[in-house]
Amino acid sequence: MKLVKNIAIALTAAAAFAGASFGAGADKHPMQMEWEFEGPFGKMDMSSAQRGWQVYKQVCSACHSLKYFRFRNLADLGYEEDMIKAWAAEYEVAGEIDDAGDPTVRAARPEDAFPSPFPNDNAARASNGGALPPDLSLMAKARHDGPNYIYSLLVGYEDAPAGRDMPAGKQYNPYFKGGAISMAPPLAEGIVEYEDGTAATPEQMAKDVTNFLMYVAEPKLTARHHMGLKVLLFLGILTIILYFSMKKIWKPVKSGKNFYEDK
Repeated sequence: MKLVKNIAIALTAAAAFAGASFGAGADKHPMQMEWEFEGPFGKMDMSSAQRGWQVYKQVCSACHSLKYFRFRNLADLGYEEDMIKAWAAEYEVAGEIDDAGDPTVRAARPEDAFPSPFPNDNAARASNGGALPPDLSLMAKARHDGPNYIYSLLVGYEDAPAGRDMPAGKQYNPYFKGGAISMAPPLAEGIVEYEDGTAATPEQMAKDVTNFLMYVAEPKLTARHHMGLKVLLFLGILTIILYFSMKKIWKPVKSGKNFYEDK
């Protein structure tokens, strides 16, 4: 009885702690969506990720960088080298120091990472009401329940509850820690015209850019899953071979014979 009582007390304390932690964070847990990349057989939805690249380029890149993702990585999304070079050339990155010792800029190349749209953090904060827009390179992996969090955040803007005062310049989003977010709702119906003709609803764009950011965070996910399945298949076959080999080797021993005497 004492053990049961102690367990009950521990569970109650854990629940209280979890509730307090949740109350100090976001008002809602992220929506639980179904993603093709989930699970050991998961694979990247390349069509969705391509559309997500459009959303990032036309909407998100105005404030958010991808400093750990290089333009050349777009090749694995199915884009040709000439297209990647053209996209890279639209951005400027730091160049070599000139003969006078002054910094220079040059057009980006495929081997360069996506640059920040701001020259420094102070400029980024000044342009975003004092908030620093996070880099999105690893957002899908760095955040707990990352893909669901990103999707929920993008579509989760709503009016603040009655009696809840919002600071100036803040929007209410129950999926954001504290509920008050500096980023205005980034997605609106038709803000992007998809090349494949898909209707660009906010929900569709949120799903697509989430797929793209998952690809950015883990570009080799599909290949890793395929390799894992091959390794498991190999180990399974090896286990069967070893089992029957050992059975053959130990059979004479179990019957009281010497295996090597029979040879």
